[in-house]
Amino acid sequence: MGSRGHTLMEVGPDGVAVITIVNPPVNSLSYDVLRSLKQNFDQALGRNDVKAFVVTGPKGKFSGGFDISAFGDEEPKERPKPGWLSVEIITDTIEAARKPLVAAIDGLALGGGLELAMACNARLSTPTAQLGLPELQLGIIPGLGGTQRLPRLVGLAKALEMMLTSKPVKGKEALSLGLVDGLMSPDDLVKAARQWALDIVGHRRPWIASLYKTDKLEPLGEALEILKFARAQARKWAPNLQHPLVCIDVIEAGVVAGPRAGLWKEAEASEILVKSDTCKSLVHIFFAQRGTSKIPGVTDLGLVPRNVKKVAILGGGLMGSGIATALILSSYPVILKEVNEKFLDAGINRIKANLQSRVRKGKLTQKKFEKAVSLLEGTLDYGSFRDVDMVIEAVIENVSLKQQIFADLEKYCPPHCILASNTSTIDLNLIGEKTKSKDRIVGAHFFSPAHVMPLLEIVRTNKTSPQVIVDLLYISKKIRKTPVVVGNCTGFAVNRMFFPYTQAGLLLVERGADVYQIDEVISKFGMPMGPFRLVDLVGFGVAIATGMQFIENFPERTYKSMLIPLLQEDKRAGETTRKGFYLYDDKRKASPDTELKNYIEKARSITGVSVDPKLVKLQEKDIIEMIFFPVVNEACRVLGEGIAVKAADLDISSVMGMGFPPYRGGILFWADSLGSKYIYSKLEKWSQLYGEFFKPCANLAARAAKGIPLSAPVEQANSRL
Repeated sequence: MGSRGHTLMEVGPDGVAVITIVNPPVNSLSYDVLRSLKQNFDQALGRNDVKAFVVTGPKGKFSGGFDISAFGDEEPKERPKPGWLSVEIITDTIEAARKPLVAAIDGLALGGGLELAMACNARLSTPTAQLGLPELQLGIIPGLGGTQRLPRLVGLAKALEMMLTSKPVKGKEALSLGLVDGLMSPDDLVKAARQWALDIVGHRRPWIASLYKTDKLEPLGEALEILKFARAQARKWAPNLQHPLVCIDVIEAGVVAGPRAGLWKEAEASEILVKSDTCKSLVHIFFAQRGTSKIPGVTDLGLVPRNVKKVAILGGGLMGSGIATALILSSYPVILKEVNEKFLDAGINRIKANLQSRVRKGKLTQKKFEKAVSLLEGTLDYGSFRDVDMVIEAVIENVSLKQQIFADLEKYCPPHCILASNTSTIDLNLIGEKTKSKDRIVGAHFFSPAHVMPLLEIVRTNKTSPQVIVDLLYISKKIRKTPVVVGNCTGFAVNRMFFPYTQAGLLLVERGADVYQIDEVISKFGMPMGPFRLVDLVGFGVAIATGMQFIENFPERTYKSMLIPLLQEDKRAGETTRKGFYLYDDKRKASPDTELKNYIEKARSITGVSVDPKLVKLQEKDIIEMIFFPVVNEACRVLGEGIAVKAADLDISSVMGMGFPPYRGGILFWADSLGSKYIYSKLEKWSQLYGEFFKPCANLAARAAKGIPLSAPVEQANSRL
């Protein structure tokens, strides 16, 4: 394998050696970089003409952190013994050196990058630099001394907040916290750092080793109370995760037994956590998210995204207004078209309300709010569509209405204009049936609320041109969405994968399982909410409409229950009517309803099933498997049919579209931890007991027969079948 980065050293006539980290794109600290750093450092320590050091990165980049790709190897040959990095290099070579070292920080100083900077004797940064320790997002803890030095520089409470939330601070705040010692403009940064280093040599500035600072640490009694509170918070917010608690333990070890003991405990804990399932899952999600925009046969053709200067949106309802909000927040001018003044005003007001909510939360300044609003224009006709580069249709799910709209768009929009639909269920070939421009038609399926949810499904038909896909991938990046490119079918990837989620719940409940126990177990597993609470949230009208699509298209494997229609008949439509599977108070707080059992009995008699004593007394493990294995089965179909490019895209879709817990790695990554044979045998058994709904698909059966992982590429699986 080629070298993963290096450092350059230049010694100036002032006697300052400037060491520059070079490892594009984010200047990560690979083992190669750290070895090179140590070599340059050791060499300069022995030179009489070197008085001090500055460590920095090229062109406004300090370091984005430790090289995550080094985590992926099962047993990397190059991984040194625990403590080699944090104790031998960072502490005993750099921090303990006889010559002072100043960090000059611009851009990112995250994770290992900040840990290296904290081992320096002083830190200077630009006002906009970002400094933070986001390691917990990857299932690990800071492993280069961060758990020991950050509390000593900013105090225990702030250090815990920065580590447990993974949120960085800007240079300006870092100065007020004591994390950096001075702010400079990017142009003056290295020059000022050189002078600072010489001032330390000349005793004009203090020579500080962060590891042994104590003035910011709270007294022991108070410190232990803060740590106790942090533990309680971590257990509350992340009940399924161990590594936040390990992080707190390691910090405590340093406070109680001294920083050196803390460093060794950090090194031991890091070694264990990097091999944990949580770390493997979160690292998988990290790379999977970055891999969704690589599409064979599309992104490897050398196509350049076209410049989309103006976007039109049809429909100012919940989805249309959310999409418009996302676009104007990223500086795209938007025309919103509605059918009458009343609807248009309502749409524009929704967009303004979305923006105002961001202003209230401190996420948007008044100036940016005004700029965003100025990019929005309302219209009732197609007159202003002559120069739009993209249209997104977000009207109600009605085939003939959408067909008419697309025929009109072809007439009024320029010939290069991208024609996108935000449909969540209707076949795009059907929508574009009456047009000649089938190569320009594409699905842009946002999730509600569109300006908040991070996923964008880009749906291509077999006629959609690669250029249009490349354009949409670029737009999704600009509006900060993670794109997943999928094929055209009922429900696309996310909704199709997850349609069995609620249906499995209904099947179990009609056979005697408890609605509220199912929801509780699924929430405990890590989903934002269980299937019944979710149906209440989206509303029974939507649930029935989408359910009908799946019944029509996949009749052999849908579970047809009358429970939701029976509830709806009785004016119970979910959260909006304050009654669904749950009862809701004024604050939308859900509580169980004793009357629900009457509706379940009625639905049971219509379906003609009886209570199964085995399903009444289900264990947590059985509930999780009976709800999620049908989802895994459908994901295997989506993959087998080529609807998704790769399994990792479905993992990202499940995490970002449905809230599947990222620390389980996504739906197929999680399934592979249980094994294709195990999942197949369970589904096969249930299909014999409870019908076709559970029947394993051909792709799953074939993989189970050969013991091939569900996430293995389709060609690889086929070659071994």
